[in-house]
Amino acid sequence: MTINTSKTQWQFLEPRLSSWRKQLYLKGRKLTAFTVWSDMIVNEMSPEEIADSKDLPIAAVKEAIIYCETNRELLEQEAKAERRYLEERGVILEPKITH
Repeated sequence: MTINTSKTQWQFLEPRLSSWRKQLYLKGRKLTAFTVWSDMIVNEMSPEEIADSKDLPIAAVKEAIIYCETNRELLEQEAKAERRYLEERGVILEPKITH
């Protein structure tokens, strides 16, 4: 189930009209909710640790987690679009494996 972000009131998240992305950003920061969430997962950090590392209130991190977990389809679509964009421009995204 995806939350309709236009009707949901978020305390710490907002859309960016200047961005091609539909996902939400942390208010007043050039930081997407996905960046907070994925950094936390990849770096095996607790919400408190990621809040500290990004200088965010813990409530903002928890809101970003809820947003991302309920909007995975949107986040996956945007990640695929960004990957296609980079690949079309010749950016190598995978390391070359040499034997």
